[in-house]
Amino acid sequence: MNLKPADIARRVAQDIPGGSYVNLGIGMPMLVVDWIAEDREIVIHSDNGILGMGPAPDHGRIDMDIIDVAKAPVTMSPGGAYFDHVDSYAMIRGGHIDIAIMGAYQVSSCGDIANWLIPGPKPPAVGGAMDLVAGVNQVWVMLSSLLDKQGQPKLMERCTLPASGLACVDRIYADVAVIDVTDNGLLVTDILHGLTQGELRSITAAPLEFSDGCRVLRPPEPLADPRAATVKSQ
Repeated sequence: MNLKPADIARRVAQDIPGGSYVNLGIGMPMLVVDWIAEDREIVIHSDNGILGMGPAPDHGRIDMDIIDVAKAPVTMSPGGAYFDHVDSYAMIRGGHIDIAIMGAYQVSSCGDIANWLIPGPKPPAVGGAMDLVAGVNQVWVMLSSLLDKQGQPKLMERCTLPASGLACVDRIYADVAVIDVTDNGLLVTDILHGLTQGELRSITAAPLEFSDGCRVLRPPEPLADPRAATVKSQ
């Protein structure tokens, strides 16, 4: 059973060092804030001008004046602040954000990322991705699957879609593996329980190496409180 988006978000939240300033991209990365334990000091940044963003509100506490970059209602952590886009992107471009967590259409073996355009009639929407991948200290990518809707690999030796940034991705979290981008290519550090190395290689178009202590990912048991959950890796 592959990890679901919430399971991937739990795992990402566990790996964020305490004291980090973290930007969350639109889509699945927004789930990460819901899995940060209340006793951990991690400051969430949103492009539209929030520092100290909290988890999604309960239904009865929704305030549509407090929204994230995707226009979804959020809460504020104690001490959180609001500001305009100029200040928000000054933080990004100035190197003040430790980690950007975002989605991608493709990631290459050297850490190039393509996440803003699939050729077709839909207008392009690069957003702040190019600023983030160039300005933050680390880029983590979350993928709900290593295959796209057409069944083609998202991990490539070279990206075939327009790049948002070059050699900028540090780590990839997917439904079947956690993969570090190293100077020597893609290194699998965690692999889903029951999946063989050959099976993982068969759904990628980039060379993979496996760490000596490659751990086994197991989907967690459902828990009522999301911020008390952990993804088992052994």
